[in-house]
Amino acid sequence: MEPLAQTSTDEEDDYIKEIAGLKTQFDIFRFMKRMTEAYRCRAFMVLNLPPITSLDLQGNTVITSWPAELLALYDQEGLMVNSPILRRLRTSARPFSYDMSRQNWSRDDGKSDLVVGLFERFRMTRCAYFPTHEPSGLRGAVSFAGDREPFSPAEMRELCYIAIHVFDRLAEIRNLDTRVTDALTDREIDCLNWTAAGKTSAEIAEILVLSEHTVNHYLNRATKKLDTVNRTQAVAKALRIGLIK
Repeated sequence: MEPLAQTSTDEEDDYIKEIAGLKTQFDIFRFMKRMTEAYRCRAFMVLNLPPITSLDLQGNTVITSWPAELLALYDQEGLMVNSPILRRLRTSARPFSYDMSRQNWSRDDGKSDLVVGLFERFRMTRCAYFPTHEPSGLRGAVSFAGDREPFSPAEMRELCYIAIHVFDRLAEIRNLDTRVTDALTDREIDCLNWTAAGKTSAEIAEILVLSEHTVNHYLNRATKKLDTVNRTQAVAKALRIGLIK
């Protein structure tokens, strides 16, 4: 048994070294996708622990591979407000797993059956949660979900170790991201602001008295400087780091 334990430890050390070398949020997304598959799960989520007054999950999510439809339906039904999972994350720093087919954590809003049905539909009824925090004190959590067999104690330990390092590395990358503010021009920020307001390139061009080509050029440059893959991600990142409001 000892050689197996040693191999597992070596593998974990390799993961930690890899996490330390990740440069962007997208790098971490790809790493977490790989971990999700390695542990036979379907999706992961890294989130900042929402305040009790917060109403939507998407606004507190850092990175996730949850299906977009699931996220939208979750917020549309207002399921975060009475979530027993978030209640436990707020009151305990211990990792835990949850099996919707076996455990029945009551909700004050009577939507337990709705939640189970929703997660059954996306085959994410068995989940593992790992409370985390960054040096500034900001609390968060990392979760893995799917329809696999129950998580073993060894897997819970391994994933907890990975979650701690992932959340910490994301905090370091966020601190580096704040330097991007100085790199973007006023026009690029203007275009991001109007895009966040739901305006098309043509509408932004009319508002700023520019050509549509120039607006697209500014948005493409902003997307590249923010190290994102499209303008939607660029807007999301700009909002997250406080570049636009």
